[in-house]
Amino acid sequence: MDNRISLLSSPYNTAPAMAQARPEETGTGSSQLEQAHETILKEYPKMHSMLVVRSGKLVYEQYYADYHAGSLNDLRSATKSVVSLLTGIAIGRGELSGTHLTVPDALRSYLPAPSDPLLMQLTLRHLLSMTSGFRWITGSKLGEPLVRNLQRSRRWVQFILNLPLDAENIGCFQYRSSDSHLLSVILSEGTGQDAFSYARQHLFGPLGIKHTAWLPSPEGHSMGHIGLSLTSRDIAKLGICLLGGGLYEGRQVIPQSWLEEAFSKQTDGYPAYGDYGYQFWNGRISGQPYVLAHGHGGQQLWLLPELDSAVVFTAESAVSRWRNPRRLLEQHIIPAMNP
Repeated sequence: MDNRISLLSSPYNTAPAMAQARPEETGTGSSQLEQAHETILKEYPKMHSMLVVRSGKLVYEQYYADYHAGSLNDLRSATKSVVSLLTGIAIGRGELSGTHLTVPDALRSYLPAPSDPLLMQLTLRHLLSMTSGFRWITGSKLGEPLVRNLQRSRRWVQFILNLPLDAENIGCFQYRSSDSHLLSVILSEGTGQDAFSYARQHLFGPLGIKHTAWLPSPEGHSMGHIGLSLTSRDIAKLGICLLGGGLYEGRQVIPQSWLEEAFSKQTDGYPAYGDYGYQFWNGRISGQPYVLAHGHGGQQLWLLPELDSAVVFTAESAVSRWRNPRRLLEQHIIPAMNP
């Protein structure tokens, strides 16, 4: 299988079209959103965009530095959440048998010889919920020093499958990018396409997402843990689809049953981010339930289902220190939506 595709794209692209409305038309206070914008100008020098969607319409949009509605954003680990959506689509289409699929059955041609007997216990669900038990190092701010070793390797799958497995940690959450990359490889094995090609056909295409890029691993798989770039408006479109139970313009793009699983607590997460579903964080913020796709530097898609709203933040990703935009929701954006 060699489905590698060119990542060449134009440096400038027109803004993707979206239905828009004034904040007040959706019961949202524009003054509080302006306060969030002013706070970004004063306190968030690395921010690239802030978008607010409510009732299926874009009600607020701001860009910073030299970014604009046609710019691509490096999503970093928010890529993981898109891999989860593609996994759900593939299961819904029968190309993957389900979350009970074992890692050895899915990756038989990659298994080391001899392989750790504990590998037989691992399933797609372990990878989706980051409970595989592969020995890993995770910092308090989700830093992963072993990712550098992985990315220096020419054979990423073998690198991961040769990691020691700790039996006592199988079933226990640890943020682990290696699990996410294996999901992308399993998607390729099950569908015959890399994740980018599969997404363009079954997710991006139906959502009208055309201007995008996704970096491959040395083996030709789309990176499962990072590597996806989207415009801010296309992230917002994705939010509209997810808030609608996977339905977009009358078409069921993502199975609703998958979203219910992916957005639900599957395991305890970390207090600073929330509990963990299938490559999505979840919890409550300012009394509101949320689902979060999160990437380093502040690449975030917040879903606030009870407010029928999605909030998009993008920012500089090549940073060691950054300010989480979560406070903007707590202090300005959610108050703008509460009665």
